[in-house]
Amino acid sequence: MTSISEKPRFWDRTHHLGRMDLRALIAAYFTHYAVIAYLLLAAISVAAFARWPAPPAATLVTVATIALAYPLIWYALHRWVLHSRWMFKVRPLARIWKRIHYDHHMDPDRLEILFGALHTTLPTLLVVAALPGWLIGGVGGALAGFATGLLCTCFYEFMHCVQHLGWKPRNRWMATMKRRHNEHHFHDEDGNFGITNFAYDRLFGTLYARADRPAKSPTVFNLGYTNEMAARYPWVARASATRRHQPSPRRRQR
Repeated sequence: MTSISEKPRFWDRTHHLGRMDLRALIAAYFTHYAVIAYLLLAAISVAAFARWPAPPAATLVTVATIALAYPLIWYALHRWVLHSRWMFKVRPLARIWKRIHYDHHMDPDRLEILFGALHTTLPTLLVVAALPGWLIGGVGGALAGFATGLLCTCFYEFMHCVQHLGWKPRNRWMATMKRRHNEHHFHDEDGNFGITNFAYDRLFGTLYARADRPAKSPTVFNLGYTNEMAARYPWVARASATRRHQPSPRRRQR
């Protein structure tokens, strides 16, 4: 029987990135079930690749293609899927949208909801990483592509955590990324969609600094899922454990 005085398990507690330093993040990151799953699946894919390898040229092309395409894939998913205003209108997709992005914008510093859900990230990686690999190099190419996609996802998730961390990077590039990403979360969500670079924000005209947009977006936290939208499409509201679509005073002051 569990003692009343026993502390909850690590992942039964709430972790606020704004109150954590880099060392605490590293400990939390490598004990998160999603990261463990990504790394384990990457190791299995590499081991399987050793058994069913693709030709060296096909392997290099696959790895390079996935690694170079990943920023564009992330940008497209982030801008046109996660920030869409159609998913919460479709009942079967409303809970998915809530889990993978709405909750994160409503409470940006909470580590537990920052990571993508495995039931959405893994099928996506099969399509955008394993499938192109298979087209390039067969079974071995699919394994190489899947492993590359998994490792890219690990890198992106870590960088995303850093951008919400209560720690100021000394590196100029990381500091700039963190500043732009915080503007995405606390000033105007319609821009600065990149996580590790802003190449596609520049290309598609969505890169901005706060001075470029003096007015704060009224939907920066709820992503357009207002009380009026909740009345018409109630599925996210019903599933939400947060206070109804209103940012906390702490977030208003950010």
